[in-house]
Amino acid sequence: MSRVPGWLGRLGDELSRMGERLDERRAEAERDDGGDDSAPDTAPHAPDAARAPAHMAAEASQVPVTRPENGGGDHVPPPPAYAPAIAARPDPVAAVPWGMRVAAEAGWRLLVLAGTLWVLMKVISAVQLVVYAFVAAMLITALLQPTVARLRRHGVPRGLATALTAILGFVIMGLVGWFVVWQVQENIDNLSNQIQDGIDELRRWLLNSPFHVTESQINDIAKSLRDAVGANTDQITSAGLEGVTVIVEALTGILLTMFSTLFLLYDGRRIWEWTTRLVPAQARPGISGAGPRAWRTLTAYVRGTVIVALIDAIFIGLGIFFLGVPMAVPLAVFIFLFAFIPLVGAVISGALAVVVALVTQGVFTAVMTLAVVLAVQQIEGHILQPFILGRAVRVHPLAVVLSVAAGGLVNGIGGAVVAVPLVAVTNTVVGYLRAHSREAALRQAPTPHGATVIDVAPVDPTAGKT
Repeated sequence: MSRVPGWLGRLGDELSRMGERLDERRAEAERDDGGDDSAPDTAPHAPDAARAPAHMAAEASQVPVTRPENGGGDHVPPPPAYAPAIAARPDPVAAVPWGMRVAAEAGWRLLVLAGTLWVLMKVISAVQLVVYAFVAAMLITALLQPTVARLRRHGVPRGLATALTAILGFVIMGLVGWFVVWQVQENIDNLSNQIQDGIDELRRWLLNSPFHVTESQINDIAKSLRDAVGANTDQITSAGLEGVTVIVEALTGILLTMFSTLFLLYDGRRIWEWTTRLVPAQARPGISGAGPRAWRTLTAYVRGTVIVALIDAIFIGLGIFFLGVPMAVPLAVFIFLFAFIPLVGAVISGALAVVVALVTQGVFTAVMTLAVVLAVQQIEGHILQPFILGRAVRVHPLAVVLSVAAGGLVNGIGGAVVAVPLVAVTNTVVGYLRAHSREAALRQAPTPHGATVIDVAPVDPTAGKT
């Protein structure tokens, strides 16, 4: 028992010496951190630390470290120099190249527009009859509206001017259609006989031609045609049965066109004002200015096309009449109607006239008919189109061809007729909206200090001219 107090005293002395050594090492580490970034050399003290008991090391690890934010001077030492450098990952948006980001932004917007157009085309195809009737009413209104305006300027009331113009216009169109049907019925027997004679003459010419066509080959071709007609008898019969439905739809479309034309002629301005109120307020000024310009473009296109088609029909009709081609007047009417399909319609109507001349009057008359058609079309393309339609409809010929082809593929003859005026109106609207947005941006642009912004109205180049 006498040895126990001595052992405790030696243990206390040893603990005191260890505490002093720990204080010295802490002070040395603080001096090295403050003056030199290099780590202190603690290798000589490693044996002492190794000789320290485990509970002493645990107590030493629980000594609080004073942080700078707590008011002390101590701080956490930096990581050692041998620690690996880990680069921070970049932002994913910054990692994508700029060109790819622009392409993606444009791509999803194009997808949204394509989806919208697809849905719109589906809706239009579902109500195709109504859409065609309204489009036809707009074209007829563009043709007749100047007459209504002229009557209004002479003091005629709006309702009476609208009624007189509409009735006169529809009566003229009805008389033209009746005249064509009447001429076809009157000449159908004579035409069939002439076609049969022309086929016989073509057969004789083939037998005597240098192509070495034999009688058996001609008979085989005729037999193939008869077999094709016999095989498609059911389809021809079903098409004839469906003719009743076609007639009902045609009558419905004519009635819708007439009513739409009357209301557009009588109340077109208020209908347009009501339509602009559906547009958001921010876009309303631009749409309100683009609408009248689009209507002027459509009016100029329809009136110019009517004039050009009338000139083509008159001159080609006179030419084939003097050449003795049967049904010259109905053919002239067909040429007038097909002229509303730019470029393509003239080719189709001219080819029809040449074929009729070939099977009825022979090769020489067909060649002369072709010469007349080509001469009139050259005059139309180089003189009439630039002077009559060139100023109002500024559309490149390539755009005309592509739009007619696209319209024909989408919706047949109706799409081909509507394609070019739609492209012309769209070109006018887009050009005006671009100029309007540019002017709005200039008005909202900040001005230099002391400068004064003067809002000058656009000058009409025709002002002061008579």
